[in-house]
Amino acid sequence: MLIRTYSTVWMIGGFAFIIYVGHLYIWAMVVVIQIYMARELFNLLRKSSEEKQLPGFRLLNWHFFFTAMLYTYGRFLSRQLVNTVTSDHLLYKVVSGLIKYQMFICYFLYIAGFVWFILTLKKKTYKYQFKQYAWTHMILLTVFAQSAFTVANIFEGIFWFLLPASLIVINDIFAYLFGFFLGRTPLIKLSPKKTWEGFIGASVTTIISAFLLANVMGRFQWLTCPRKDLSTGWLYCDPGPMFKPEHYSLGESVPHWVRKTVLLLNLFILILFLVLSL
Repeated sequence: MLIRTYSTVWMIGGFAFIIYVGHLYIWAMVVVIQIYMARELFNLLRKSSEEKQLPGFRLLNWHFFFTAMLYTYGRFLSRQLVNTVTSDHLLYKVVSGLIKYQMFICYFLYIAGFVWFILTLKKKTYKYQFKQYAWTHMILLTVFAQSAFTVANIFEGIFWFLLPASLIVINDIFAYLFGFFLGRTPLIKLSPKKTWEGFIGASVTTIISAFLLANVMGRFQWLTCPRKDLSTGWLYCDPGPMFKPEHYSLGESVPHWVRKTVLLLNLFILILFLVLSL
């Protein structure tokens, strides 16, 4: 328990520090997590007996991984990269040229990897090699499909990364607590430890936390402002209609003077809650 407590404190402190230093470092954290995820997934179907017959075959997986990374982030972060180097004319021309031919470079790297794969084929290991080839592409799809949108959200505002991540943590914690102390009715057979009491308690706690956190986080421009470049400086911007209170009437059957002031963001929170509660 003491070790878990220490690790929890360090993880929370480290995560808070990364959020504080900004978008670029959060992106770096996502990249590091991606690399560890890919490594674990690559190892799932790896057989040491087969690998001994195929020296260097493991590098091929990482070749495709970094090619996919170049393709994904080259498309998502090209605008930020160009805005970062606009002050240096020579660097701007180099970066603009790389972005212009980014698709061709990625295509060339992929074809080079495919040729590499063909050249490594050996008798009696065809099945294993093609299985690894297919597994690698499924891993790339799984890892980059979700993380690419995560990075896009980060540069649209840390808020859009931090709030969902916080709600997932809150939901998991309170599902465990309510289930541990009040759980009696199993939720699904696939996971016998999950209970209806934990699910309902976590759902109520999460939606309350969502409204509270959204109202607090929405007040800080550091969290709501989009990052247009790859710098780490402070941000100032118009928060936009999503973070501004609006007046809404409650329908024609309700007197006109009965009005409610809410954030448009809260309507989004309701949708987000329905997704996270699953």
